Amino acid sequence: MVEVKGAADVRAADRNIAALASDSLYRTDHHLTVAQGQAVSGRDPREVVAAHIRRLEAPRRAGIVERVAEGLWKGPDDLPERGRQYDTQRLGGVAVELKSHLPIERQARVIGATWLDQQLIGGGQGLGDLGFGGEAKQAMQQRADFLVEQGLAEWRGQRVILTRNLVATLRDRDVTHAAKTIATETGLEHRPVIDGQRVAGIYRRSVTLASGRYAVLDDGMGFSLVPWRPVIEQRLGQKIAATVRGSGVSWEIGRQRGLSIR
Repeated sequence: MVEVKGAADVRAADRNIAALASDSLYRTDHHLTVAQGQAVSGRDPREVVAAHIRRLEAPRRAGIVERVAEGLWKGPDDLPERGRQYDTQRLGGVAVELKSHLPIERQARVIGATWLDQQLIGGGQGLGDLGFGGEAKQAMQQRADFLVEQGLAEWRGQRVILTRNLVATLRDRDVTHAAKTIATETGLEHRPVIDGQRVAGIYRRSVTLASGRYAVLDDGMGFSLVPWRPVIEQRLGQKIAATVRGSGVSWEIGRQRGLSIR
């Protein structure tokens, strides 16, 4: 599943970052506090902040923003416009974003954080009743029933109430299930990644789950599953380290400890 849209518009993430910045500095801890105060049912505030950090990484590579320190970014006062110009130049006016490697019928009854879950959280805004929109709405109904079976939602009349931090819970279950399979195959012990903890190991391979793609880091005695990013693919077979916060990840490549790749 992909989404194709024009890249000429200012991104909401860029507007949010600019609005939250003080003296051109954007602090993730401040944004997290704001996000917690504005939390939407079923969406982890850490996911909100992590999505903005992932957006910042693109203009950082282009020299538009600077990562000053962990959780601290410096950008221009006209970041929304500079971000729009960057997207237009890089994408030629069209943005294609992968939403899921699974078709919607597979997403309806799978353990993992899916595009359908995001649609349920957002109430299916923007979906029509015909064509793909109709198929998606039918799949959302099936997904809601599945989440109720899993104890992660409940029906109240015609309205489905999702459990708090639904996406994070589904992602954790997905990773745990995959880790059991890998542990059986390799004989290595799974070392769950704790939020904010640094993990290191040899990048052995990647695995694609319903929740996304993950890198397998092998420390010799055990392994961890860390959210994959394209920048590490050339490091296959090498030792790398990462710090995970929510769905965001800071990668340490080679000797460049502290380099943030999200």
